[in-house]
Amino acid sequence: MEHYLEHLLFLLPPEEEEAVTHYYGLFGCERKSLQEIAKELGQSQEDAMERIDRCVRKLAVTPEWQMLKQLQTI
Repeated sequence: MEHYLEHLLFLLPPEEEEAVTHYYGLFGCERKSLQEIAKELGQSQEDAMERIDRCVRKLAVTPEWQMLKQLQTI
């Protein structure tokens, strides 16, 4: 499952991939606060959260996401 998730996140630009990974604490990465992520992105916390949400929504419509969803129900 981790391999599929890594592949899915690879669809994002590196900066957004890193933001999502650290926001959710994926792959053993330390979770970062929204304030820390916003600072790294040079954005307000609200804009950074919108950007992370946009990334998740973008990934949710990909065939890769649908495949992951199906694997979870098995």
